[in-house]
Amino acid sequence: MINKRFLKGIFAGLTACVIAFAGFSANVDAASRAEIAAINVKSAADFQYWNDNSPTKKKIVDFVESAINPNSPGFIPKEDRIATFDMDGTFYCETAPLYFQEVMFFHRVLEDKSYNPPEDLVKLAKTIKPKIYNKEKLTKEESRQHFEGLTKAYKGMTPEEYRAYVRNFMETNETGLSNLKRGEAFYLPMVEVISYLANNGFDVYIDSACGVLTTRELVGDLFPIRYDRIIGSDFHFTSTNMGNDKPEGHLYDRFNEKIVISGIPLTDNAKVRKIFSIYNQIGKKPVLAFGNSMGDSGMLEFTLQDNKYPSAAFYVLCDDVKRELGNLTRAASDKKFADSRGWNTISMRDEFKTIYGDNVKRTK
Repeated sequence: MINKRFLKGIFAGLTACVIAFAGFSANVDAASRAEIAAINVKSAADFQYWNDNSPTKKKIVDFVESAINPNSPGFIPKEDRIATFDMDGTFYCETAPLYFQEVMFFHRVLEDKSYNPPEDLVKLAKTIKPKIYNKEKLTKEESRQHFEGLTKAYKGMTPEEYRAYVRNFMETNETGLSNLKRGEAFYLPMVEVISYLANNGFDVYIDSACGVLTTRELVGDLFPIRYDRIIGSDFHFTSTNMGNDKPEGHLYDRFNEKIVISGIPLTDNAKVRKIFSIYNQIGKKPVLAFGNSMGDSGMLEFTLQDNKYPSAAFYVLCDDVKRELGNLTRAASDKKFADSRGWNTISMRDEFKTIYGDNVKRTK
């Protein structure tokens, strides 16, 4: 007689194998947020989404294995294993057709029926949206007004209301890429790197130019990164009763008052300001830094400058024109500059086994 417990164990084992095989397959649409959050890379053998011959994966694994080995000359004490990541274009899509919060601005002003936007914002959005979607350069004044609109369009919202708005916009589809929601537009190989570092005693920080409320909502439930380690451009707040009072002279009334977005432009956290954020909010120099544009150059250079530990900078090249909205001319120029600065370049085309999932393809 066959033992029922034995049969149950066999069935459970087969089921687990099927699930594991399905999870390993890259022939899917975009990975869901639940699937992204479940990525868990502890050792070199756990990487699924990098090509086997990837030079970047080898460099990162070699760096980490040396950093955590007390007998290695490259050993780094756990308290000093700090890695910083830009977000847009480094582990999250920035090209469809522009940064998440910039595209959300158009939705807010031109499509949101619950919002009655000021006429100047409507005029601006109608003027610059075609330019951006056609990859045309904005004038300096248009760029300034667009940046100001990123908070002006949400004036009076509480932080919680704003983050709910971000969450809803994450359900919309990316432009120019099939089968991809904005809340799923993460580079799976780079998510693996973040997981791998966190699992090997690295404190991982996001140091982004994107607004910090936006960034936290996009990534907060996906990565093993505490909210206080998610750094971005700062929102300015006021309260519903503050009026012309100065914050230091205003008594906040918890029963009759709320904190709201003031509408004053973000305090930008781009370029060299990312170094200032490292000083102010981390307090130690990173040993690893990851970016994808000149807006990250300060962070990358600072990581390599006079570091008392082994250090490395990595630069993601958007050179895939089939699975991503890559630009080969820009990628070649970026690679040439990165090489001249001693940054390691990452080719999305040549090193990523998949980016979002193999059924996500370029549609224009």
